[in-house]
Amino acid sequence: MTAWYLFTVAEDQYASNLGFSVRKEDIGSAVEILGGITDLTGGSSTNDTDILFEYIQSPNMVRAVMRDVDLVAAYTRPTDPVFSLGDDTRIEAVSDYWGRMVNVYFDRSSHLIEIRVKAFTPEDALNIAEAIRKESNRTINELSAIAREDATRYARAELDRSLERLKQARAALTDFRTRNQIVDPAADIQGRMGLLNTLQAELANALIDLDLLRQNSREDDPRIVQAERRVEVIRVRISEERARFSEDGDASQEQEAYSQLISQYEALAVDQKFAEESYVATLAAYDAAIAEAQRQSRYLATYIEPSAAETPLFPRRWTTLLTLFGALATAWTVLTMIYYSLRDRR
Repeated sequence: MTAWYLFTVAEDQYASNLGFSVRKEDIGSAVEILGGITDLTGGSSTNDTDILFEYIQSPNMVRAVMRDVDLVAAYTRPTDPVFSLGDDTRIEAVSDYWGRMVNVYFDRSSHLIEIRVKAFTPEDALNIAEAIRKESNRTINELSAIAREDATRYARAELDRSLERLKQARAALTDFRTRNQIVDPAADIQGRMGLLNTLQAELANALIDLDLLRQNSREDDPRIVQAERRVEVIRVRISEERARFSEDGDASQEQEAYSQLISQYEALAVDQKFAEESYVATLAAYDAAIAEAQRQSRYLATYIEPSAAETPLFPRRWTTLLTLFGALATAWTVLTMIYYSLRDRR
């Protein structure tokens, strides 16, 4: 019965082979390249290959391939109920049948993956093999993107925090300048010191002129009164200017003492400088993280290209028949020996 089914009912199956490996290239930095020293080493990524080996045999790969190839139509043969998919087309049934028709071999020493895809037509076998390679390549690219994202995530978060700190420091300094209408208290105080020195010189000249008038004029001379008023005005102005440099100044001026302004300005300037230096450092670290992530790239290296088969190699009719004959002969021999052993004991 088995021989009759294999040689008269079972349909021919064609196989398309595919072989690839996950490669990882570590390219030297720009400094090394400019210096004439490059570090280009190719190596297998063990973890990625293991992940890909398990993924090819999973229902997720079956779903991904079904987006490109109609597996139900390709594997359904009503005339061959034993070797075809059958009436159950649920994803669980298709995944179980996938394990029969797609054989994955993984060499853990060399990290090479070979896949043999069987189908009832050469075109279906080739299309399924191409779909497997396409999805495997997408998976490796996604793994590489995740690795790059993990490598730069913390550096980018630190860069964002440094940028926010710099924005806050600059905003605080801008608010200080707007509130006090002073761009740089140090420069402003130098200008006011120059004004105070000028007033001091004017006061000295006014006192000299007043003394000369008192020596050469009468006490009721209007010029003496005018000179005294000028001296008094200069002294008041000097007193007001000096009051700006201490906390004991006139509150009606609605302006803080310059000592406090300078202290606040210096604290804000230090915060801004620290934020700028921190931002520059984190930006350099972020650029270095991106460069390091880009230096390490993964790709799918195919060493066996899928092709359309010309000769049906499956099912292996003689191998299946001889295996079944050997199993039945062994079972018959064992049962016969048991029968004669039990009969002799009687």
